[in-house]
Amino acid sequence: MVIQRQIRYYYLRLMRLRGDPHDLALGMALGVFSGMMPTLPFHTVIAVALAVFLKASKITAALGTWVSNPLNWCILYYLNYKLGSFCLGIPEQESLIASVICAVKSDGESIVVMKQILGAGGMTLAAFLVGGLIMGIASGIPSYFIFLRVFKYIRVWREKRKKPRDQ
Repeated sequence: MVIQRQIRYYYLRLMRLRGDPHDLALGMALGVFSGMMPTLPFHTVIAVALAVFLKASKITAALGTWVSNPLNWCILYYLNYKLGSFCLGIPEQESLIASVICAVKSDGESIVVMKQILGAGGMTLAAFLVGGLIMGIASGIPSYFIFLRVFKYIRVWREKRKKPRDQ
């Protein structure tokens, strides 16, 4: 019941957003990009900062970060590390990724997870960041075009709803 309420709440927030579809979609794409990065306590801060810099919607940037949530952190962090270590050509350390995943699963506190990653060393941190960057770009670009269509549709839908009242 609580999940349905939250979904409805965010649906209504999305439908009530005002602004240029490009700005709204760019904000959402920046949020999705940031949400894919292994910067757990700073997703929203990074997304909003990018939105300010690129003149996108700060609200949709913050909403877009919810692509990364406690239900999929383990998967995202695992994929970030695997992809990054493959691209950098460094040997994978299964015990390291297991300890990071364990920190994500057990405690879920973002500071604990960040300490685990930072304590693993520079190449491991680079693997997480490179993997997150690649995943962020790979998911951010399509999300821009998807949400551009969504926000254009919402604008047309609003205009159609508004016309009968005016006449």
